[in-house]
Amino acid sequence: MEQDNSSRPSGHGTLLAVKSWTAYLNTLLLAVLLFGFALPLSFRYSEWLAGAVMLVAILVVGYRILLIRSVQLYYDDVGVWLYSGILPWAKGVQGVKWRDMDEAVFVPSFWSWLFRSYSIRIGHRFTKSSEILLTRMGNGKAAVERLNAHHQELIRNNVIS
Repeated sequence: MEQDNSSRPSGHGTLLAVKSWTAYLNTLLLAVLLFGFALPLSFRYSEWLAGAVMLVAILVVGYRILLIRSVQLYYDDVGVWLYSGILPWAKGVQGVKWRDMDEAVFVPSFWSWLFRSYSIRIGHRFTKSSEILLTRMGNGKAAVERLNAHHQELIRNNVIS
């Protein structure tokens, strides 16, 4: 797995998939708990406590939403890449070069078909620790089909072996 701490090169790759709306469900549940129960409960004790709960709730929910939105799967001439992260020390790109790619697969189920939200695995030929694993990816089935088609085209044209 190639890893780089730079940001996603804009305009140099083809975006394949981002997180589906189902990826936000846990964050929505957390927001309901924090704003619907913890905040009103904290008002019973003190306005200062309520202010602190409100601040923490906004920061936690906002961070989680931005983190989910940062996940982008794309490919370019070199390979398949996953960009994620919003904080400077956590931003990064990891990926699999075309020459090292085994296959891309998605996990089919009734729920993934119904919600169009798939788990994706982009395998590495030599090591499992370098593969890309993603859950709740919107457009995941089409992304896998597109990746495998492009990979086969590169093999047929002897660009990679």
